[in-house]
Amino acid sequence: MRKDLKEIAHQFAKATVLNDFIEYGGVAAAIETAKGNVFTGISIDTVCSMGFCAEHSAVAEMLKHGESHIKAVVAVGNDGNAVPPCGRCRELMSQLSKENLNAIVEVKNGIFLTLKELLPYDWKEDLDRKW
Repeated sequence: MRKDLKEIAHQFAKATVLNDFIEYGGVAAAIETAKGNVFTGISIDTVCSMGFCAEHSAVAEMLKHGESHIKAVVAVGNDGNAVPPCGRCRELMSQLSKENLNAIVEVKNGIFLTLKELLPYDWKEDLDRKW
């Protein structure tokens, strides 16, 4: 995991109120791919729950550039502290590539786990399909 991954994410974590309905950037994420590229994303929060997480935004950027294998990921709040990915983000990252279960995730400042450790009893392990 790149030592500066958290700092890269933190530069985008700036909660900004757009209008009465949308706030964005309260959380930012940085994903390091197996190829060594870094993709970032920010959260979008809406009053009607149609927003999305920073990790989803970073995944979209990664996919846009033809990559799907995650080496490491971190999300941070405005204060620069690491926050763990929600279940929806964990699941999305795990479905991109089976190898992503080995991705390193900073879940709290200085605490690193693999995505597999965050997804015990993964339902996909029982599938006969190749993914």
